[in-house]
Amino acid sequence: MRDLYHEELDSIGATLIEMTGLVASALDQATDALLNADLQTAEKVISGDEQVDALRESLDGRALDLLARQQPVAGDLRTIVTSLRMSADLERMGDLARHIAKVARLRYPESAVPAELHESIREMGRLGVELATKTGQIIEGLDVEAARNLDEEDDAVDQLHRQLFSALLQEDIGYPVETAIDVTLIGRYYERYADHAVSVARRLVFLVTGEN
Repeated sequence: MRDLYHEELDSIGATLIEMTGLVASALDQATDALLNADLQTAEKVISGDEQVDALRESLDGRALDLLARQQPVAGDLRTIVTSLRMSADLERMGDLARHIAKVARLRYPESAVPAELHESIREMGRLGVELATKTGQIIEGLDVEAARNLDEEDDAVDQLHRQLFSALLQEDIGYPVETAIDVTLIGRYYERYADHAVSVARRLVFLVTGEN
């Protein structure tokens, strides 16, 4: 009976890792769709978010079932409760990738991002994917040190977000209102995606150490 219990705990961890892979891929594809005005890829990201939602629903159901049946304490209780919170962060990351894809779809056949801002968006996307990928590795390896180091990459995303906002305010360019709104929202989506990745990593630190 206890072997089955620990198998169920392990399956929750495996689902979290699977979710990190899906949301990393979603952001990567959403960035391509946005910068290349690729409608097919945008639609793929939008429809694919249902898989992330389904995994979260499955994980949460299993976790709540374990809480009800096994009444875990100490480390096991912390694992289950923390996993519920991680799944919420990862589901939100999938939503943010979907939001980016929706902007790409809305402005098709044009790109919502002016050419001179492509590199900033591409770099924000690259860092976001890297954060999500590392988060999966951190969960798999219970790597507290790596989890604590993710803040540096999040800071880089924040810096790019500020630069993007400053570029929109340059009077000599004078972006159309529609473009300014699109890019402002897009930048915010990437920034929040990175924040959620860091949140997952911080929850891992709590899971392993019991320290906030």
